[in-house]
Amino acid sequence: MQLGFVGLGKMGLNMVTRLSRGGHAVVAFDRSPEAVERAVAAGATGVGSLEALVAGLAAPRAVWVMVPAGAPTAETVAALGRLLSRGDTIIDGGNTHFHDDVARAGQLAGSGIHYVDAGTSGGVWGLTEGYCLMVGGAEEVCRALEPVFLTLAPPNGYLRVGGHGAGHYVKMVHNGIEYGLMQAYAEGFELLHASDYKPDLAKVASLWMQGSVVRSWLLELTARALADDAELSTLKPWVEDSGEGRWTLQEGIEKRVPLPALTASLFTRFRSRIENSYAERLLAAMRNQFGGHAVKSTGTGGHGR
Repeated sequence: MQLGFVGLGKMGLNMVTRLSRGGHAVVAFDRSPEAVERAVAAGATGVGSLEALVAGLAAPRAVWVMVPAGAPTAETVAALGRLLSRGDTIIDGGNTHFHDDVARAGQLAGSGIHYVDAGTSGGVWGLTEGYCLMVGGAEEVCRALEPVFLTLAPPNGYLRVGGHGAGHYVKMVHNGIEYGLMQAYAEGFELLHASDYKPDLAKVASLWMQGSVVRSWLLELTARALADDAELSTLKPWVEDSGEGRWTLQEGIEKRVPLPALTASLFTRFRSRIENSYAERLLAAMRNQFGGHAVKSTGTGGHGR
């Protein structure tokens, strides 16, 4: 199948490579000429603009957008909407908010352009392992794109989960669950690290992959990371979030669904970015005030930042 592809970062380039290896004719564009060159080396046809990408596709066209969420995605979809024709399809594989999917699908429908949201999980390992695809959109439009989805996904790794926005909604919840899993593993391994027994953490992680009820791909990746550096000595305790955890929590509030594990894991990420926390300094000050408990001074005469 012929497919246009916009966005050739780490994930996008691997997806183009997997599609090319699967026999699809991919026309690829990125603002970086070097990224386009890498896509060409992987088997795609490279172009230098969205206009050239659209011109290089036969109608009805399908274009996959894999750029950062937010303004880059909105601007790319809008630009493609002006270039494509009735019967063409835009597939958004990024981390778009599901409400935005519904709005964009409605706007594009006025020009007869189809819209599909494809929640995509697999990260940098997707090239070899395949990508789990959670797809939303009109059933007949998604069915026409199945050759692409089935090539990108591992066996049983693709599912149309509903109408416009459903794919990114399911991916949003998927990421919320991921936050909780990661936090649980992090806390458990911190306790093991602090224990008097000092077990080999990489070996424990590998052990738990063998029949344990807590085995998962995340645990396998944890084992790899610990095997490389058990003390994680090259890393700073700074954990970013993509925004999907926040959206999931907001949806839980809207639907009155309690999400305590996600809440704790998201707030822990926020905490990881605060050096010399004001709240924790205030806790020390309060304990000193009511109980005379010892405090540690920075020795700077200030707050030590």
